[in-house]
Amino acid sequence: MSEKFRILVINPGSTSTKIAVFEETDQVFSESVTHPEDDLRRFQRISDQHGYRKEIIMKMLDRNSIELSTIDAVVGRGGLLDPVTGGTYIVSDRMVRDLMEARRGEHACNLGGIIAREIADETGFPSFIVDPVVVDEMEPVARISGMPELERRSIFHALNQKAVARKAAQALGRTYAESNFIVAHMGGGISIGAHRRGRVVDVNNAFDGDGPFAPERAGALPAGQLVEMCFKGEFDEAAMKTRLVGNAGMVAHLGTNDMRKTKVRMEAGDEKAGLIYEAMAYQVAKEVGRCAAVLKGDVDGIVFSGGLANDDQFIDKIREHVEWIGKVFIFPGEEEMESLALGALRVLCGKEEAGTY
Repeated sequence: MSEKFRILVINPGSTSTKIAVFEETDQVFSESVTHPEDDLRRFQRISDQHGYRKEIIMKMLDRNSIELSTIDAVVGRGGLLDPVTGGTYIVSDRMVRDLMEARRGEHACNLGGIIAREIADETGFPSFIVDPVVVDEMEPVARISGMPELERRSIFHALNQKAVARKAAQALGRTYAESNFIVAHMGGGISIGAHRRGRVVDVNNAFDGDGPFAPERAGALPAGQLVEMCFKGEFDEAAMKTRLVGNAGMVAHLGTNDMRKTKVRMEAGDEKAGLIYEAMAYQVAKEVGRCAAVLKGDVDGIVFSGGLANDDQFIDKIREHVEWIGKVFIFPGEEEMESLALGALRVLCGKEEAGTY
């Protein structure tokens, strides 16, 4: 065992697998592999890919002379499970079963816990997931919609939101559990949460629900017009879901989900590109304002993260609407690998007790 805790991090994406090794807070190795479409097409279900991806991970480790005997824990990206509160969880038999069966839906993130457990079982060290997308800490009042059949769901970028909230708290000389933040993760999807004393008490469904439109997602829509669109016969259920997630938002308006290309068009005088760009920032600001109301104005800071947080112009357009609410923090990018490692480290160091699913 090394002097510092050594943690293997596994983050499966739809077409790629990223791994990293951390010595506590220091990343000492990282590698990513993109899987050929023909390879993935061989598998009927995403969960069937676990053996294929694990073999590739083991080859990456071997090629870089990283021995499993030097690892103290392995942590995988959390998948679509039953709702849980935030934190680090031991990968249990029940968790593996639910991920394999995809009870809550098929997604590549389901592979994180499965592969982590398989590797850990071969060596005897623990396996974890951290703050999966199904983290649900919403207050009962936040779950109610105008139709009893349609309860609002908590599906959002929990891993990144909680990680950057902890960083903002540290910058203020406080703990996450002592602070109130509004956190906006802005990537292909956008989620904005009200964090009260370490719990996300309200958040928009960033996957297929409400909130701002995003580069690839529709966000909240006029309900009546959406119903009419569904019943015109142009789309079946699968096609409609694709319109909402993947072929909506900026890509539907402008034909691209790349903010850089949108800005090139803006600089060339494309007024439509400028309007859509501003509208997305405007909707983010509106959602931040909604969260300020949830927190009754008691806001220690507004935290922006994700790929879009790299765009200073986009941030400035949001800031002019919301900076009166609280101090603004910018932590651009995803930082998923670090966030996963830190979640495992908190357990290994005894700062947090691992939950059981």
